[in-house]
Amino acid sequence: MREFIVEADGGSRGNPGPAGYGALVADAATGETLAEAAEYIGVATNNVAEYRGLLAGLRAAHALDPAARVHVRMDSKLVVEQMSGRWKIKHPDMKPLATQARAVFPPGQVTYEWIPRERNKHADRLANEAMDAGAKGGQWSPTASRAALDTPPEPAGPPGDAAAGAARARAAMANSRPTASTHTPAADVSGAAGAGSVAAGGEARGDAGGDAGRPAAPGGGIRPAEAGSEPAAARGGGRSALAAGEERTATGGGETGSAATDGEGRPADAGSEPAAARSEDRPAATAGQDRPAAGGRETRPAHAAGENRPATARNGRHRAPGGTTHPSAPGWSAAPDMGAPATFVLLRHGETPLTPQKRFSGSGGSDPSLSDTGREQARRVAEALARRGTVQAVVASPLARTRETAGIVAARLGLDVAVDDGLRETDFGAWEGLTFGEVRDRYPDDLNAWLADPAARPTGGGESFTETAVRIEATREKLVAAYAGRTVLLVTHVTPIKTFVRLALGAPDQALFRMELSAASLSAVAYYADGNASVRLFNDTSHLRP
Repeated sequence: MREFIVEADGGSRGNPGPAGYGALVADAATGETLAEAAEYIGVATNNVAEYRGLLAGLRAAHALDPAARVHVRMDSKLVVEQMSGRWKIKHPDMKPLATQARAVFPPGQVTYEWIPRERNKHADRLANEAMDAGAKGGQWSPTASRAALDTPPEPAGPPGDAAAGAARARAAMANSRPTASTHTPAADVSGAAGAGSVAAGGEARGDAGGDAGRPAAPGGGIRPAEAGSEPAAARGGGRSALAAGEERTATGGGETGSAATDGEGRPADAGSEPAAARSEDRPAATAGQDRPAAGGRETRPAHAAGENRPATARNGRHRAPGGTTHPSAPGWSAAPDMGAPATFVLLRHGETPLTPQKRFSGSGGSDPSLSDTGREQARRVAEALARRGTVQAVVASPLARTRETAGIVAARLGLDVAVDDGLRETDFGAWEGLTFGEVRDRYPDDLNAWLADPAARPTGGGESFTETAVRIEATREKLVAAYAGRTVLLVTHVTPIKTFVRLALGAPDQALFRMELSAASLSAVAYYADGNASVRLFNDTSHLRP
């Protein structure tokens, strides 16, 4: 089943005032924009324009594939909450639009997510183009649109999604602006280059091994820099935050409210988002500013004549909602494209009873199941991945804790679980079930040798890190070939995930002793057709926070 991302926005220069909307449909796996839509709709409110944008985006996605799953992303908290069924729709102008939007796809086929406005630039610029055209007495034309050219692609997939990151890097090169996400030999190392090296895995030095370790350094999600993004002060269409509890000034029509309510007649502090994050909070401009004076959206002025604009970052031809196409500009976009990579989203299983005790738990021990905490962690991962909508397959280690984690996630995503023995954890021999301190007391010489040499085995004939690395390399090559151009979730363990990352970076053996990997964390590595690998995310646990 195909998966689309729909981004939509709408605005009014006056609220109510001259209004327009913009929407786009992107491929969830690659981030490629498949269709754009925009229209000047005359005098309307911001909220009505936003709903019109949503409706246009859904219809464009339906025209591409009526059986596709669709994930809608908008910076309108009001529309997202109402379409998700959490807020009631009271305004008569919006009820019929919401009804039409729900009828485009069958129930359950569309999900909604609120995003900050800076991540909705493409749709916002389409809406402003439509309003600019209306001000000149015309309508928006796809052949004249610059919205896609002026907007760096946003991630379509889960946080660190490699396909979207690659698209962002290509856009940065097309714009001739150096960025932190552009591939360089130092940052995008061939995975094959590490094939002959040995891997030192396990947990951080001190509480080493498998699921048992103490972190050597704080970890966290690593996000590539926004390629070609503008400074916050220069972003067009910015909406200033109001004081807490304020809403937009009611200037007639729309889903607006007083300073004491949130626009739906509820107290502003009852479940409403912080004022700094509200996409609906658009105050009137202060004196002297060149902005609408009636509380409407601040808009980006049209480009001045002769202003330099970056070349397009998209290859091939762009399809408009009506089926017409127009070629993209030549330049960097005409260079050979490696295509969508095989993207491994690496999920460490949820906690077991042994995890908080920091005990060695490999493939040769008691094979524990998840604890209640671990099951809740798996459910939170599942919801986060469902919102992103990019995972196309699930493969798990054969151990109980990974199969249980994978089963919870796959059930939420509507996918089956494949099992691959190559993803199992290292066998820690006689150390299974022991803490690092207990191993140090009982087997000090064996432990010292194991920490010093990746070829050394744990006491009792366990598996060395060198042997684990050889197994992971073989598994990597097999899975890259099987899932070329696709995004696959690999539910596995500490040592395999660290080994995937170390090999992708071409890092020395000691690097794995300096990585923290939390239970139920997400990492991501992309593998390209030319053999290069790119680490896009490591140890992200944001989905586990309340």
